[in-house]
Amino acid sequence: MASRFRHAALVGKYQAPCSRRVLADVAEFLAAQGLEVSLDADSALATGIADYPALTTAEIGRQCDVVVVVGGDGTMLATARALAEFNLPLVGINQGRLGFMTDISLAELRETLPAMLAGDYEEEHRGMLQGKVKRPAADDTLEVIHESFAVNDVVVSRGATAGMVELRVDIGDEFVANLRADGLIVGSPTGSTAYALSAGGPILHPKVAGWALVPIAPHDLSNRPIVVPDSGEVQVEIVSGRDATVNFDMQSLTSLAHGDRIRVRRSGGTVRFLHPRGWSYFATLREKLHWASGAV
Repeated sequence: MASRFRHAALVGKYQAPCSRRVLADVAEFLAAQGLEVSLDADSALATGIADYPALTTAEIGRQCDVVVVVGGDGTMLATARALAEFNLPLVGINQGRLGFMTDISLAELRETLPAMLAGDYEEEHRGMLQGKVKRPAADDTLEVIHESFAVNDVVVSRGATAGMVELRVDIGDEFVANLRADGLIVGSPTGSTAYALSAGGPILHPKVAGWALVPIAPHDLSNRPIVVPDSGEVQVEIVSGRDATVNFDMQSLTSLAHGDRIRVRRSGGTVRFLHPRGWSYFATLREKLHWASGAV
């Protein structure tokens, strides 16, 4: 069965036990399917695998036409964010614990991947968040001090040893709420099964064009999670509180000061996930969240 792809980039969770052996096995398998194989530079350096070219993120974007990610959802998130501008399809091999996005187990690799590489797969597009942190300057203008993308969520939170933060939330030009809490999660449908779910937020189907705004341990119990359209801009302003931070997918972090404004909008790009034929979002929820554990 011929491959419809030409050049695969392999990205690994190289901190995991046995990662060198696992990555080497996957690379050998991909090469046996007729693909040119390269490792991302960090994976190659960390594992010492020197049998394949090591490429930077930009080189992967220019030279490869599919990316195989071996690890957990955190590895997939980092890869998706880094390669967002190149619109490459991503295939996830689960070497982590949960695997909402890395849905092929190592045990299923040899049975599942050849058909996918030949074009027999389900393709899914997921939206991303784009955020900027703006800080008031001396001339009353707003200066951008940080910006990043997120697949899961943008999280504003208090310092580890500080009390609650007070946040002002606006959507578009409309004031929504002032809340005192440990923080606020702006979660995409993809991120609705991550931190937002742990904080009591709703699960959003990936095709829902919305975000979940989920307060973290709010002072007022009336501050409930709310789902809003993703067509507008969400602005979160730091009113008070010490050592507040904002992070993007728990991987890009910056410190905040009073008056800082975090502006979140829908990114122009999407993430392309390839799944085995017959893949089902609801089956994934059922398996990962143990929804069938009480079934007779």
